[in-house]
Amino acid sequence: MPTEILMPALSPTMEEGTLAKWHVKEGDKVSSGDIMAEIETDKATMEFEAVDEGVMGKIIVPEGTEGVKVNDVIAVLLEEGESADDIGDVSAKSDDASSNAAPAEASDQTAPEKGHGRGETDATPAPAAPSKDGERIFASPLARRIAADKGLDLADIKGSGPRGRIVKADVENATAAPKAAAPAAKADAPAAGGGAAMAAGPSTDAVLKTYADRPFEEVKLDGMRKTIAARLTEAKQSVPHFYLRRDIQLDALMKFRSQLNKQLEPRGVKLSVNDFIIKACALALQQVPDANAVWAGDRTLKFEKSDVAVAVAIEGGLFTPVLRDAEMKSLSALSAEMKDLATRARDRKLAPHEYAGGSFAISNLGMFGIDNFDAIINPPHSAILAVGAGVKKPIVGADGELAVGTVMSTTLSVDHRVIDGALGANLLNAIKDNLENPMTMLA
Repeated sequence: MPTEILMPALSPTMEEGTLAKWHVKEGDKVSSGDIMAEIETDKATMEFEAVDEGVMGKIIVPEGTEGVKVNDVIAVLLEEGESADDIGDVSAKSDDASSNAAPAEASDQTAPEKGHGRGETDATPAPAAPSKDGERIFASPLARRIAADKGLDLADIKGSGPRGRIVKADVENATAAPKAAAPAAKADAPAAGGGAAMAAGPSTDAVLKTYADRPFEEVKLDGMRKTIAARLTEAKQSVPHFYLRRDIQLDALMKFRSQLNKQLEPRGVKLSVNDFIIKACALALQQVPDANAVWAGDRTLKFEKSDVAVAVAIEGGLFTPVLRDAEMKSLSALSAEMKDLATRARDRKLAPHEYAGGSFAISNLGMFGIDNFDAIINPPHSAILAVGAGVKKPIVGADGELAVGTVMSTTLSVDHRVIDGALGANLLNAIKDNLENPMTMLA
């Protein structure tokens, strides 16, 4: 039976992608590890490698096709002894198929091994696959969903697919366990989705009608912009934000930074103010450990290490690469890592695990001349620090004398489910103290 190759899930949030380029054509021999195609996700362009070997029998989705859903059939691979006559009528839409695309399978079970459609790095691991007697059970995503709905244990089902893989028919033919009746809906309950539809704003047709008499250009949304719009709309609607503000004096930091950069110049290292901000936030999460947590539905997850995400603007959107164990790294190490992540972010070359995770984020628009702003939390983070520009302002010194100093405005957006007002204030105060006393960050 020919093997249907499915559109893989190449990032934790990927629902669809663009099949940018095929590296093989029909009739080509394919070996495990060969680069088959390049796929554009909402974040990056990544290589997709073959898992099995065979001959490319038919390409279902031509290169350049946008909006290909995860688990859609994109090609058919022929194994030894099979011919094109065995393929039959294959549709790109498939809700259950045997697949050569390990990442698509892994998106519901476990992270694939290195190279399986993820370039040179692994993605953040998903929940572990079900197993029986220590051996992994292979089942299609649809089969797993149906089994869960019917209350069936996959370990009790024999698969009829290639290599014993459990497919849709196997689960449908299995005996269903009785399910508890769902509670009746209240008579006055609103229709499902009604609130979401209203919150989404006016429809496309309504907007087009409003501006029908004005000249405009329609700009097509790419995957990244669609994802940003969806995630931040959800965040603003579902995360209870509150905001804390502090002005931070930078004069001591600027002087200390200048001295360090002179000493580091022979090594080709130049520290930015943003490097100090990253370090200050990482240390503050250690100093106020209860704030180093995220919301997880019915509980919070509190972390030992400080994994700090930093927003990087790119054409058409942004990335938030994560600097892991940031509290343990030197300023020069953080600076080098941040430069590398930012460069690869702008080239859309980051691997999924490099922009997933973290409990805290930094968005610095000061470099663009913005004095202050409020940032939207990017779930699952519980807080984000909005950083404005350092501006010369009159300040009152410790002795009561009026002077001129460099002041930076910061706003901490906080998820109130995780961090209460006093805890958030302690966190922002710790960040302020670290930045106003920069030498302590080297201790």
